[in-house]
Amino acid sequence: MKCTSIILTAILCFAVPGLVSAQRTLPAQRGIQLTTGSVMQKGFYWDASFSQYAKGGDKWLFGVEYLEKRHSYKDINIPQSQFTAEGGYLFNFLSNPRKTCFVSIGASVLMGYETVNWNEKLLFDGATINNGDAFLYGGAVTLEWETYLSNRLVLLVNLRERLLGGSSAGLLNTQFGLGLKFIIN
Repeated sequence: MKCTSIILTAILCFAVPGLVSAQRTLPAQRGIQLTTGSVMQKGFYWDASFSQYAKGGDKWLFGVEYLEKRHSYKDINIPQSQFTAEGGYLFNFLSNPRKTCFVSIGASVLMGYETVNWNEKLLFDGATINNGDAFLYGGAVTLEWETYLSNRLVLLVNLRERLLGGSSAGLLNTQFGLGLKFIIN
């Protein structure tokens, strides 16, 4: 009887391929994600984050980000660089039945530091930059689409709007990015 059960189980495993998949977005499942993208108004950013799923595919997100915008002045571009840390929560509001694609919306709290032209006040033509370095505070709203490429690799596409006080060169930053998440447990 035991031998028959083992053979029958083995036959069923191979007879029904594709119906079995790994469990995804389990509570306490963790991932590391790397994202890069563009910032409206001539800029780019990169982000490294740690995420942990909660119930229903929702997730906590903690990370660090570097953002750089370029401001034109005569023949040069003056860099405005921001270093921020964030913590937030994203709500899963749409997913397919096989749990391979998810759409989430969420909010984050941001804190960080900004420097303009790496604190070099004097430009090549003798002009002086009045904007100084500053501490940043605020938040972000994120719309994110994620799809599983494999059981441990996830493709991310996101759209973010950051609202940061303390910045001397703009309050809002719109970002569009692509990334990969690596499920680590």
